[in-house]
Amino acid sequence: MSQFTRSNSRAFLAIAAVLGMILASGSAALAATPNKQAPRDQAHYQVWLTQEVRHRLVMLPWLTLFDNLQYRVDGTTVTLSGQVVRPTLKADAGRTVKSIEGVTKVVNDIQVLPPSSMDDQIRRAEYRAIYGFAGLWKYAMGALPPVHIVVANGRVTLEGVVDSEADKNVIGLRAKTVPNVFSVTNNLQVASQDK
Repeated sequence: MSQFTRSNSRAFLAIAAVLGMILASGSAALAATPNKQAPRDQAHYQVWLTQEVRHRLVMLPWLTLFDNLQYRVDGTTVTLSGQVVRPTLKADAGRTVKSIEGVTKVVNDIQVLPPSSMDDQIRRAEYRAIYGFAGLWKYAMGALPPVHIVVANGRVTLEGVVDSEADKNVIGLRAKTVPNVFSVTNNLQVASQDK
């Protein structure tokens, strides 16, 4: 019985040693991985900063397809604009962009949409009309769909990028079928076919 316990102890120590080596090599690999730091020359920095701002905004936890965040990078100044449903999203966007390496100033011109139960109903109805249509299902894939539905006081604005002019037109027509909508502005852009 004691020999069985001794062999189990040896097996346990061997497994622990192997796990220790794996963890140590993983830690060394993580330590060797460079941080995603800003490039030092100005031209590369502008490209990097533009990509980093976009990445940080898209990763905001409360960003939905009913919000429209836009930005402009001028040197080390980032100007935020667009419309959001939640006031906290405006503050979070400004805070996250300000934390990016090298950003010296953030101009937060994001508009917070007025709370309205009627606008909330329109948002849900627009979502169903657009993303529930069989030909447009492909745009519903992913964590943040590419077509954003901005509703303010019964007026709908469509923002984002679609694959074709036909899709843009179908989405605009579907948006107009929703009751209680005063107007629909279709600002959708067609993705470049030159890829």
